[in-house]
This record gives sequence, structure tokens and C-alpha cells, in this order.
Amino acid sequence: MDVIFLGTGAGLPSKERNVSSIALRMLQEQQSIWLFDCGEATQHQILHTTIKPRKIEKIFITHLHGDHIYGLPGMLSSRSFQSGETPVTLFGPKGLKEYIETSLRVSGTTLTYPLIVNEVKEGMLFENEQFRVSAKQLSHGIACFGYRIEEKSRPGELQPERLKAAGIEPGPIYQKIKENEEITLPDGRTVLRSDFIGPDKPGRIVTIIGDTRYLPELKEFAANSDLLIHEATFKGDNEELAYEYFHSTTRQAAKIAKTAGARKLVMTHISSRYQSDMEEQLLYEAREIFPASELAQDFHQVEIPQN
Repeated sequence: MDVIFLGTGAGLPSKERNVSSIALRMLQEQQSIWLFDCGEATQHQILHTTIKPRKIEKIFITHLHGDHIYGLPGMLSSRSFQSGETPVTLFGPKGLKEYIETSLRVSGTTLTYPLIVNEVKEGMLFENEQFRVSAKQLSHGIACFGYRIEEKSRPGELQPERLKAAGIEPGPIYQKIKENEEITLPDGRTVLRSDFIGPDKPGRIVTIIGDTRYLPELKEFAANSDLLIHEATFKGDNEELAYEYFHSTTRQAAKIAKTAGARKLVMTHISSRYQSDMEEQLLYEAREIFPASELAQDFHQVEIPQN
């Protein structure tokens, strides 16, 4: 599992940063890619990566401002030309369905795959065998959501010493014990997997916070995140400006990461007023509060190792 930042700027594209889009690659876990926001030229950014659009099966939109959605109709259309056949599910605020349907209808676009649009409310969005995803209402000028992706715990390691002590010799039977809650051995004994396996391995947590004013209560939503991605549109001493424009600062993002007990913070949605010579200062401001902070760049890649 890893994250690739396809666009890390705020408001409008610049020479250094495109507008918002983040790809969560889960090729080993789900054989798919989930996209978070799809600003203008996202598909152009993808051309500079190894991402295959046909692998994108879920797209989460934080809100309907143009720098987060103007690339979406083109992305959906191009996927048809790039051998995309599996369904795509969209999640986002009310109005997303109308925006997509209107864009595709007016442009005469026909998709070669099923498209499902879910307009979300705060709370649990969906759950499958491996993951659960929930949404949190943020404080922005229009309806905006953060998303929390939780990987479910995985079974612990088989304990060979316990098996041998029980008179069960190594062989294919070990794999059967690991895969089944209960099995019957050739000698007629019934054994429980729980007697021969170590503690469950906790799953990973990724929390993505879209555009928002500073909300201290986000510490609960982002609790124990292995990776917290939080907007940091303004530098640390611009709290009043950030509040006025419904955004956050570097220091505010770091405060959320610290109080949430996150392992790593990556700041994104950086205002174009801050050129490359300012980036060290932005990073310093956050690291004063939360040392495990990073500042995203376009094509920045972050591995999320298993726990």
C-alpha cells in the first residue's frame, strides 16, 4: 500500500504544483487504486506515473470546488479508451451526481463500464472483507468531507512450536490450520486455529483531510493514523487568513497529527504564494510541533508499511 500525490497545489495550477489529487495504491491488497479528488489535468499527471486508469475503481471527492473536480469528467471518459471495464464507484457531496451526469450528457460521452455515484453523509460509507471507509464533515465554504480508510486486522502468525508440542508435524496441515477456524486432523482430533496462532496484526489507517478550517475535534477522526494527509494552505502565522478562507495552516495540521497520535503527517494543498524557497520554513513550522511531518510535492510517494 502506498500513496502518490498527483497534485499538491491550492486553487489553481502552477508550474511547480498541479491542483488536488491523491492516489492510494492497493495493488497487493485489492488489485485496485482509489483516487481522492481529481483536479484539472489529473490524467496528465498520471501519465508521469505507473498508474493504469483501468485500475482506478473508487474515487472519493472531498468537495465540489473546481480545483478538486474539473479533471473528473475527462478521467472517466479516458478510462473507457484505456480498456477500463470494471465498475467505478464515486463518493462525494450532494451535487456530484448532477455534475457528472450533466458533463457526460452535454459532451456526448458514453462510458464502457458501470458508473455508480454515491452522495455521502457523515459516517460509515462502506465496508468489505479488508477495509472500512468513513467520512467526516469538515468546515469549508461548501460541503466538504474528510475520509478515513481503515484496514482490518490480519490473522497473526502460526506458532510452529505449539503445533509440534501438540504432536502435529510440519506439512500441508499447517496451512489448513491457518486458513480455517477449526479442522479435523487425520487422527480424528479437532483443533482450533486460535490455539496455534499469534495475536492479530493491526491493519493500517490512512486519513485524508480535505479543505477545512482548523477543527480540534478531528483528532478523534484521525486517531492512530499510520498516515495523516492534511491540507496546509497557509504558513503558520496566517491563522486569521486561513480562517477567513476556510483553510488551515502548517502548524494547525501538525497539531491535529500530534493530538491524533498519528505516525506520519504529509501536508498538501499548498498555496501558490509560497515558492520553493519558502518550503523549508513551512516544513520547519510543522516539525516544531510534530517532527514526523513531510511536505508533499507532485509525484511524492509515501509507502505505508504493514504493522
